[in-house]
Amino acid sequence: MRFKGLDLNLLGALDVLLDTRSVSAAARQMNLSQPAMSAALTRLRDFFGDELLVAQGKRMYPTAYAEALVPQVRECLHAVESMLVTSGRFDPATSQRRFRLILSDYVMTAVLAPALQTLAATAPGIRLEITLPSPDTGIELREGRADLFVAPEQFIFADHPSELLCEERYVVVGWAENPLFEDVLTLEDFSNAGHVVVRFGGPRDLSFADRQVRLLGIERRIEVEAPSFTTLPWLLVGSQRLALMQERLAQRVVPALPLRTAPIPFPFQPMREMIQYHSSRKNDEGLRWMIERLREPAVLM
Repeated sequence: MRFKGLDLNLLGALDVLLDTRSVSAAARQMNLSQPAMSAALTRLRDFFGDELLVAQGKRMYPTAYAEALVPQVRECLHAVESMLVTSGRFDPATSQRRFRLILSDYVMTAVLAPALQTLAATAPGIRLEITLPSPDTGIELREGRADLFVAPEQFIFADHPSELLCEERYVVVGWAENPLFEDVLTLEDFSNAGHVVVRFGGPRDLSFADRQVRLLGIERRIEVEAPSFTTLPWLLVGSQRLALMQERLAQRVVPALPLRTAPIPFPFQPMREMIQYHSSRKNDEGLRWMIERLREPAVLM
């Protein structure tokens, strides 16, 4: 299909070329020969009147004009994809659709993993592409490179719709032989113990639980900073350390390891775990189906 003299198929090639900055890598990703991708780049250069990608040594770099095109091209491709996925009925039994999800390892373990147990039977052709949250999550959502983003309410973006996936309580977790679990855990016990906490990414951002503890003004002795939720249990076994953990995650990991749980010895607000999508996808039947599949185990647990 051509629009104002441009073969619209070339926009997909342009997006991949600007992402990989390599003709050969773009060709592999699009299952094309390298000569075919080189020909596509030539046609794009002729249409836009710009080099788009310039070779310097063994690498290629986008021109300033090409950099300016990136968000426009991705928004265009996103709009076309949205039109296609919402134009017909969604049948999970026959669909070959790929869903791109951004969610934490906690959500993967406590919510997605149980959902996958039924997805294989009810939607055998569905493919999931999962990535962890990053500083680029907002861009990926706005440009349509992500279908769903799952995160606590405080981390949701204001410019796109979101809805409640579940409310999550927290518990204190520690080694089963930790003497603190032999009696009722007190605030003094909690404050005096060593703790394992989660910090995210390069900026070492606070998790929901750690933000709550800080807002409450409760002092702790932090001994270990972990990069993910699912590493916490392994850092507790054989030690006197404690950690705050989502109850759904604790229900899955505690039976498999020598760990115990206790109620948090002070008032602690439940976490509102939200699910977010691009505003253009609110009528997407496939996306609604995927949201409900994630909600089922989240509600049941």
